[in-house]
Order: sequence, then structure tokens, then C-alpha cells
Amino acid sequence: MTKEEWEQALSKRVGEPLRRTFAEATVAVCGLGGLGSHIALSLARAGVGRLVLIDFDRVDLSNLHRQAYFPSQIGENKTDALRENVLAAAPYVCVRTHCLRMTAQNAAELLEDADVVCEAFDDPQAKAMLVDAAASYFPGKWLVAASGMAGIGSPNRICTRKLAKRMFLCGDGTSDAADGIGLAAPRVMLCAAHQALTVLRILAGETDV
Repeated sequence: MTKEEWEQALSKRVGEPLRRTFAEATVAVCGLGGLGSHIALSLARAGVGRLVLIDFDRVDLSNLHRQAYFPSQIGENKTDALRENVLAAAPYVCVRTHCLRMTAQNAAELLEDADVVCEAFDDPQAKAMLVDAAASYFPGKWLVAASGMAGIGSPNRICTRKLAKRMFLCGDGTSDAADGIGLAAPRVMLCAAHQALTVLRILAGETDV
């Protein structure tokens, strides 16, 4: 498959203007666990041209039931493993990785090139840090965040809400991994799909819920 064939296939699916819009976009995915790994793969398959993948962690056996990794990748940096998986699915995507912990001090530099930022952390403090950093350092960027996707509750409770002029929140807003059965792959993937689709809608100029 050549790059031209890849682009033609995407163009047939979404039309050439939108394919080009997606191809010219840069999206940052902050956190590469159950949410971030599936967000990145979905965006790559949709034709987003540049992905910035950020995480400090390594693939662990406990990740495999809900994250887009394989047993052969246990022990690898998530940035390296996900880059491999993204390029296997969409070989012409430009993938830039940062294997480090994002902080309030480095967030602006890490995200400076991104058109849209996806918050996909599993730590509440990291989530809050990124939301605060977005408001302080890059208020002109779009932020797509998540809250609440644990358990096996109704999938219809997962939704997307617009919280601010340039911020969307996906999830049910209430469920917590510490309650019940924790994080189940289908519900986590559903929330990730909400986030990925919201990114595509933003890039397409559809910025209302």
C-alpha cells in the first residue's frame, strides 16, 4: 500500500477537503493507557496526520485487559509500544513521542504544536493539572478531557459535554475505578471513542455538542 493509495481510500470515505484537514492536524494525547492508546489508534485510522504521544509509564500485564497493547510489549515504554501499534495500523502518520511525566512546568512546551489536546490521564491530580495548564498557558487550544468511565453501567451514560468555550468533557462524570469492578475495556473504549470523535468534529469545524 502506497501513501497515495492510503490517501485515496481516506478521501473516498470522508471527502478530499476533510481528509486534507485531518492530515494537516496535530493532536496531542496525554496519557497512553486505556483511553489514550485507543484515542491515538482511532485518530490515526481516521487520517490525523501528526500525533504527539506523552506518557512516562511502561506496559504491564495488568494493562492488557483494557489498553491497546500486546503481551509481547510488556516492559516496553508505552510511548514506544503505542508508536509501533499506530504505525502498524496507519503507516503514514507522523508520530512524535515524549517518554516523561507531564507537569505544569513542561506542559506548555510539550503541547505547543498541538491543535487539539486530549487529556487521558488516570490520575485525578494529573487531570486537574492539565486543565489548569490549558487555561493558563494555551487558552487558544482545544482540550478534550474525560471523567467517569468505570464499571459496567449503561453505555448510554457515557456522553460528551461542552464545559467551556474550548473544552469538552467525555464520560459519565461520576463512576470511579475504585468502585465496583473497576475499569472494563468496553466502557473505557467507549469513552475513548467519544474523545476521538470529538477531536475529529473539532477539526471539521463542528464545535457544538
